[in-house]
Amino acid sequence: MTDISVILPDGSKKTLPHGATAADLALSISAGLAKAVVAARVKLGAKTEVRDLQAPLVDGAQVWLLKLDDKDAQDIMRHSAEHVLATAVCRLFPGAQVTMGPRDHGKEFYYDFDIGRPFTPEDLERIEAEMQKLITEDKPFIRREVPKPQAREEFKQLGQKYKDQILDWIPDDNVTIYQNHDFTDLCRGPHLPSTGRIKAVKLTGVAGAYWRGDQSREMLQRISGQAFTSKDEMTKHFAQLEEAKKRDHRKLGKELELFFFDPLAPASPFFLPRGALVYNKLVEYVRKLYVKYGYDEVVTPQIFDTKLFKTSGHYDNYEENMYFGYGGLSLRKLNGLIRQVAEDNKDNKDLFAKDVFGDSAEEDVEWREFGVKPMNCPGHCILYAHSLHSHRDLPMRIADFGRLHRFEKGGVTHGLARVRTFSQDDAHIFCTPDQVQAEIVSFVNLLDEVYRAFEFNDVRIRLATRPEKRAGSDADWDRAEKALEEALMGVKREFTFSPGEGAFYGPKLEFHVKDALERSWQLGTIQVDYVLPGPDRFALTFINREGAKDQVVMLHRAILGSLERFLGVYLEHIGGKFPAWLAPEQARILPITDEAMSYANELRARLLARGLRVDLDARQEKLGFKVREAQLMQVPFALVIGNKEVADKGVTVRQRGGKDLGFMAEDALTAFIVKECTMPG
Repeated sequence: MTDISVILPDGSKKTLPHGATAADLALSISAGLAKAVVAARVKLGAKTEVRDLQAPLVDGAQVWLLKLDDKDAQDIMRHSAEHVLATAVCRLFPGAQVTMGPRDHGKEFYYDFDIGRPFTPEDLERIEAEMQKLITEDKPFIRREVPKPQAREEFKQLGQKYKDQILDWIPDDNVTIYQNHDFTDLCRGPHLPSTGRIKAVKLTGVAGAYWRGDQSREMLQRISGQAFTSKDEMTKHFAQLEEAKKRDHRKLGKELELFFFDPLAPASPFFLPRGALVYNKLVEYVRKLYVKYGYDEVVTPQIFDTKLFKTSGHYDNYEENMYFGYGGLSLRKLNGLIRQVAEDNKDNKDLFAKDVFGDSAEEDVEWREFGVKPMNCPGHCILYAHSLHSHRDLPMRIADFGRLHRFEKGGVTHGLARVRTFSQDDAHIFCTPDQVQAEIVSFVNLLDEVYRAFEFNDVRIRLATRPEKRAGSDADWDRAEKALEEALMGVKREFTFSPGEGAFYGPKLEFHVKDALERSWQLGTIQVDYVLPGPDRFALTFINREGAKDQVVMLHRAILGSLERFLGVYLEHIGGKFPAWLAPEQARILPITDEAMSYANELRARLLARGLRVDLDARQEKLGFKVREAQLMQVPFALVIGNKEVADKGVTVRQRGGKDLGFMAEDALTAFIVKECTMPG
């Protein structure tokens, strides 16, 4: 057998004997690397897949050796933990039926079992202890490929009745089986080299789950858990979960009287006065930056004839997430009319369609199909096309806080994070091809300024490239992806690629921030689009320097993204402690004697006249109670007034968090609070 040659990540080549594995490759480089790696990412031609270390390598393949800090390796660790879970259950509950785990691995792993009864909390404790024992034993995961009939016989001997059904669903003649300790299962893999490579596990719960999700089938028991690269990581993770519960934006929204939800408007928040104030301050802050960065704000309609969305491509690509209607017809009236016309024309479908929609359907508003806009870009295309544009007019930057509506499925809505009605700090830039990179750089600078203001100090950038299903030519995609990449390189910003994650009309930059709990959130985005302004869509042009028509380029961009979602993310990031400029109540005056009340009212009036948001707690309560109430509502400054403060014309200032700033005369207090409450930018 001839040797094989594989390509390493740095482009160098390594020659190995025929049949060599990724484990052999790691050992040929260093013994230390061989101990650290757990899997391999292998690319051959256009196909990339993650494999076990024991899988043979192929000549000409590019190979990345993965350690546990790699995301793919962590997915493998969770999958391997599933098998350890199943091993523990089979040991502790002889005769237990093992079904399936998840196909795609998120943060959790699970397996569904049938033991004839529900698992108890005490069962979970025993199972977790047994898993720790199995991990300590550090047995290898062994992969075998066998003919399907042989697999059926093996699982029949093991008494695993569900495996026969699973084998029926597999179209291949051969199947893969993995074994660790005394447990064997059907599995595509890959797995860690051995159970000891799992560093820490924690079972998180048990719940009922129907076999194959079918309510007519057997009720199984699903045990869930999490696996970690170290015990320290596990400890930190569960501490963060506890902190996340305290910071849950839905909890804070209720406690701070910001917003609520009602079932009569599903997944659509009601903002209370305090919440609306914060919401509007976010808009005000972004508007302030629009002046600085050269944006003009526009207002566009909420509802459009669906011809617009057919032109843009959203009707075909986004229909299931949109709201539709027929002019002034309610669903009851429309259904009644359709039933009547269907009965009158039951033998002639052509007449049926004509009678329902009529010859004048195109002109009659009552009969036209309308869609509520789920995004602003199609409407902005109409706005751009409203007049002629020269290259001297460009770039044209138009911003829109218009309300958007998307029909999100009930199972994915979550507080402010996923709602059905929202507003974005949305804008579109229409520019010439040679202006694209400069506009991207300007947008990156704008984002940097905004994220500093909100203390998001860890920002990661991803370049999402062309998806398999897309519109436009490869040449346009090449130009768009190159513009984004070169703009980032020009400002020396690090980024990673997200292959296939672009929008259907163009690639994009995604800006991901880490919050105080080290969770990552995507906020800002900018997308380069040659499709919507192209000749097959809206045919948007400008007059170039030679006096001829040329296609304009459209950039889609958002800074905070959905204001609702941003507010939810930001609430959890700051734990409800808004900076003074954004706080719905910036200061609260706390008079503690009857004699102080008159001065407290006068001081509040003067502070309100300076544009500050100041309340007065006039209740006949003790100072400690009033201070505590102000702290619970996260008011940045509590201003205490007693007889001494009245005499000296000032206040004693308590900062949020309990810090006593001492006495301040009124002039000094006003200057201090005005400075602290000034909007950045």
